[in-house]
Amino acid sequence: MPNNPLRSNKSFMAKEPEVEKKWYVVDAADKIVGRLASALAMKLRGKDKPIFTPHNDVGDFIVVVNAAKVRFTGRKLEQKVYRHYTGYIGGLKEVLAKNLLEKKPREVLAHAVRGMLPKNSLGRRQLKKLKIYPGPEHPHGAQKPERLEL
Repeated sequence: MPNNPLRSNKSFMAKEPEVEKKWYVVDAADKIVGRLASALAMKLRGKDKPIFTPHNDVGDFIVVVNAAKVRFTGRKLEQKVYRHYTGYIGGLKEVLAKNLLEKKPREVLAHAVRGMLPKNSLGRRQLKKLKIYPGPEHPHGAQKPERLEL
């Protein structure tokens, strides 16, 4: 059997078109942000699969619902500050985690997951497979996502 990848001397590398990508739905209610983000990042990259290939996108699609109900541990809700720079003089913008969670609950979780993905074009492609919704409803019913407990 010369075509069996387990019996050859070559390393197996998964090719993106050949990988079956599943859809999962995760309920983020009462989950801790960092722990949830690390589990989501691992699933988005495909590190939980035996065919994981670092330079290819072999991960799955994830739909997160109830993102507005995530939790922070300790006093992070009052103390954690998200900063970004606009590019203009004096353009440093700061917002507390509590305020960001009220105004843009999607951004809190997306920011945490983005920090755990590769900082290149592959990481940006993997982040696009993460769909976050603040409430319990999502428009991805046609993909038949499986429920994922983290």
